[in-house]
Amino acid sequence: MPHSKIADRKGHQGWMKLEGQHFIFPGGGTMFPDGAEQYIEKLGQYIPISGGVLRTALDMGCGVASFGGYLLTQNILTMSFAPRDSHKSQIQFALERGIPAFVAMLGTRRLPFPAFGFDLVHCSRCLIPFTAYNATYFMEVDRLLRPSGYLVISGPPVQWPKQEKEWSDLQAVAKALCYELIAVEGNTVIWKKPAEDTCLPNENEFSLELCDHSDDPNQAWYFKLNKCVSRTSSVKGNYAIGKISKWPERLTAVPPRSAVLKNGIDVYEADTGRWSRRVAYYKNSLNIKLGTRSVRNVMDLNALFGGFAAALKSDPVWVMNVVPAQKPPTLDVIYDRGLIGVYHDWCEPFSTYPRSYDLIHVDSIDSLVKDPDSGKSRCSIVDLMVEIDRMLRPEGTVVVRDTPEVINKVASIARAVRWKPIIHDKEPDSHGREKILVATKTFWKL
Repeated sequence: MPHSKIADRKGHQGWMKLEGQHFIFPGGGTMFPDGAEQYIEKLGQYIPISGGVLRTALDMGCGVASFGGYLLTQNILTMSFAPRDSHKSQIQFALERGIPAFVAMLGTRRLPFPAFGFDLVHCSRCLIPFTAYNATYFMEVDRLLRPSGYLVISGPPVQWPKQEKEWSDLQAVAKALCYELIAVEGNTVIWKKPAEDTCLPNENEFSLELCDHSDDPNQAWYFKLNKCVSRTSSVKGNYAIGKISKWPERLTAVPPRSAVLKNGIDVYEADTGRWSRRVAYYKNSLNIKLGTRSVRNVMDLNALFGGFAAALKSDPVWVMNVVPAQKPPTLDVIYDRGLIGVYHDWCEPFSTYPRSYDLIHVDSIDSLVKDPDSGKSRCSIVDLMVEIDRMLRPEGTVVVRDTPEVINKVASIARAVRWKPIIHDKEPDSHGREKILVATKTFWKL
């Protein structure tokens, strides 16, 4: 990495240090300078960190993502996010370490995640003013947190000097939403979200109210933050902590929200079996380096139920499952399986640093640029291919499945951006007209 400014500024807090030609990551952070392991161990006194009860976590303002990195040892998969701020490329460091991360900030729109998907939401000195604007940011956290899930806030304003009012307001909002106070230790507070709709409407100084029944809490692509509390009753299914299966059974159990599609359970089970066969073919016949140390950061551009990622369960990888904004909103199913991902429209750039992913997979690439109703192109497949090239690490792999006509077009574009493409037949037991393109991004200089 060319810049050491962040190591100079944050080295004393244990975030990262410069040693000779290398950066090292002791696992510290602003609120846990003694290391993430010790911090997580303390949280484990109050939260069921181990045992598979918790699987998906959100780390807001993550720094270099040591919290999420060390949670991986507990089989908890963390989506870490932070903006590009005065500390420079924190998310780039996280991705270089092989930790799931995403460039984002909590501003005026909902974060691109489904409702009630995260078992644990964490903020360590993230400096988000949760009670500002009538607690709008706290209500967004509430939308993302699974019923009976845990919220952990460390740092300001929790028992922080000269922030008594902010700390009082934060407690008042949590109380208004019927969150159970689990513990306050030093500058760390832990709350548990109720399993059912909150006790609103009730008297509270923030005038908090439940959203109208017509509100869809899963809408999260270019959707403005609501000034109301999302109803858990608006999303059907037993998906609360304690109701949903523990990890790893959760990966293969029928997700409680798979009924989003017609014949959802049947479609889901068929999809799971199909991707198990396909991934085995990728590894055994196409010699794709899945399961090796060469591949760590993986992206699936058209994830549906996350079947591709689920088939990689025994591999040392993590997968960013992307559900296109114009497709059925199945991202909640992916989170119910214990996987992570985001909504995105592939006619726009993806919010990540260049050369972030080792392998990028896309099924039906042509559908990502077409309007689902009219069938007309919304944007150019060339632009999408160039964006894939931007995200892909040199000598990384792209796998594309589509009709022979589309694959031939993709191969032509691939050669233009100096990839080395090879076109393969689909697996023998597959139905339909499909070809598979496997391309390697070459390492070249102007």
